[in-house]
Amino acid sequence: MKIRPYNNKKALALSLSIALFGCSDQVSSDQKSSTIAVQKNEYNTNYLTRDVRDDIFYFVMPDRFQNSDKTNDMGDITKPESYGGFNPERKGYFHGGDIKGLEDKLDYLENLGITAIWMTPILRNQAVQGDMAGYHGYWVLDFTEIDPHLGSNQDLKQLINAAHKRGMKVFFDIITNHTADVIKFKECHGEDGSKWSLDSGLCNYKSQQQVNDGDKYSVIVPEHSKKIKVPQWLNDPKFYHNQGDSTWQGESAVYGDFSGLDDVDTDNPEVVSGMIDIFKNIITEFKPDGFRIDTVKHVNTEFWADFSPAIIDHAKNLNIPNFHVFGEVYSGDVNVLSHYTTKGKMPAILDFGFQGAAYDVFVNETGTNKLKTLFDNDDHYNDSDSRADMNPTFIGNHDMGRFAHFLSKSKTLLDEKAKLEKIKLAHALMYFSRGIPVVYYGDEQGFVGKGGDMDSRQDMMPSKVKSYNEDKLLGTKLTAASNNFDESHPLFTEFKKLAGIFKSHKALRQGVHHNRAVTNDGPGIYAFSRVELNNPVEYLVLFNTSNKVISTQFTATSKTYTDIANNNIIKANMTNNLAIELTPLSYRILKGNSNIETTSLGQLSLLNLKNQDAIEGKVNLKYQINKVNSSVVPVFEMTTEISVNGSKFTKVSFDNTLPLTAQFDVSDYASGSKVQVKSFVTNFAGETSQLTSEFIVNK
Repeated sequence: MKIRPYNNKKALALSLSIALFGCSDQVSSDQKSSTIAVQKNEYNTNYLTRDVRDDIFYFVMPDRFQNSDKTNDMGDITKPESYGGFNPERKGYFHGGDIKGLEDKLDYLENLGITAIWMTPILRNQAVQGDMAGYHGYWVLDFTEIDPHLGSNQDLKQLINAAHKRGMKVFFDIITNHTADVIKFKECHGEDGSKWSLDSGLCNYKSQQQVNDGDKYSVIVPEHSKKIKVPQWLNDPKFYHNQGDSTWQGESAVYGDFSGLDDVDTDNPEVVSGMIDIFKNIITEFKPDGFRIDTVKHVNTEFWADFSPAIIDHAKNLNIPNFHVFGEVYSGDVNVLSHYTTKGKMPAILDFGFQGAAYDVFVNETGTNKLKTLFDNDDHYNDSDSRADMNPTFIGNHDMGRFAHFLSKSKTLLDEKAKLEKIKLAHALMYFSRGIPVVYYGDEQGFVGKGGDMDSRQDMMPSKVKSYNEDKLLGTKLTAASNNFDESHPLFTEFKKLAGIFKSHKALRQGVHHNRAVTNDGPGIYAFSRVELNNPVEYLVLFNTSNKVISTQFTATSKTYTDIANNNIIKANMTNNLAIELTPLSYRILKGNSNIETTSLGQLSLLNLKNQDAIEGKVNLKYQINKVNSSVVPVFEMTTEISVNGSKFTKVSFDNTLPLTAQFDVSDYASGSKVQVKSFVTNFAGETSQLTSEFIVNK
């Protein structure tokens, strides 16, 4: 749609190529006005019953946060494998932060608006491997106790209890893919296995075919390490793949060691049972509120299909009804990501797709259509036990780096002010678009860093690392050498404001996300609506990613809107259009003051297949419902179920937005199987439409 000049003469005319979605000029005559009263928002402060979509996560590395117990800085001297590695001047070593430090800073996190703390792994690690320490937590030896550098099991229970009293949740970062580097190969690590994998270089991967043909590594476990893993069954090399290091390609991505870390044989039924028991016991002892699972795509999918439901069921039996599990799948491809929420039966994944789209829009300064593509593909996640809006979203992390650092690579050279504005804008997108927002610790204090991994793991407490202290922080005159818990920092105050808005409007947390407007060729407008299905009031959310004023119009779903930033009333004109102005690098949220008119449905039809067609693998059905397109913001739901060879129908997909699709996988069904597909649409006001089709599996 062409952007029309706003009445304010000071506004700059801006000519952009913009595609608008759902912006028809007239309302269909067969639509009915709805007079349902707008429901009052109530934010649930009870951690146990709160929907995870209402949470704001804070992702923190405890070792780098706050040191409140200096007696544990070196670990446990009675367990040599978990002792030492403390050197606060080196970025690859322990710096002293601990569980008590997190507890001492709960006021800080609560004031920021945080409702869920996600910690990097905290189980007992091998303290040192070569010239590096396990400060990050990913070198686990003991799955029954906390790493002594961070504190004790009792310290962790105390933190969780203290957080719960404030209505805050606590999430653990867990690993099933590997343990610490204990198992060695004579061919790579010496006859006695004394060399560390990180010091001796990669050990060439041996394929499954090589192993089956007898070409195996000579396994050795140094004498002092033969019984250091807990539980004891983890000390037996038969429960590991032992095929050398992963090249991150092909089968090695699943069966190879992760940079020397012992790759667990998760194909083995004993291992599956053992790992489920390990994490059931952790839930029983500590009562966390959920797990983030590391290195998911490096484990066979069948393991996750057994593991995730078992863990969630166990938590529910312990009266943790909303225990949430999300996996780290390091990919931006929706087909790869959604594989683990469908076939792998995980409720959610960490949304690397969102991170990539945000990077493109704010750093590479592409068109905002990248975001439209991202959200249009949400259908891939929506099935009987997972949905896209349960995916945590983020814009930077401890592996790839901080968003502030990414901005140093921006297509346009940015000064400090522009960087701060883009950081605020990117976080606003994360808070108000679909998904669960995740703040990376230190971002609220203007941390930048020089890259990913260790360069993005700065100390919040006064740092002694030279490279950290040389870094120029944004929005402050402080350096990393200072105590960086400043609640007056402009990013802290901005994130706090975002949290307040987020908590005050349920639609911004749980509403369906409808794309409304994008640019195709550079920075500009991105607009979307958030709408609750049972309270159909439009929240029109508008972003300007450019450095120019934008004036435009949108077809209204309400005669008046309230700007939630200042409570100003905006009226639609005689042709039902809403005039909007957006200043550079800004956002606005306009709340409709009446309900969206009821969506008329019409006939449901299938576009890309016909009855008795052959199907295979992952099936993507494309539908059309002829009257929905006339709605400005349609309110409906299509549910799809399948029956194979006359079996009971089971839900495989749902969709609340256009374009209308349904996805399911028939890879496990024999050739010739008959698949009945039943799709049912409702507008939640009494009108329905249904279509049943039949296909034949052909492999």
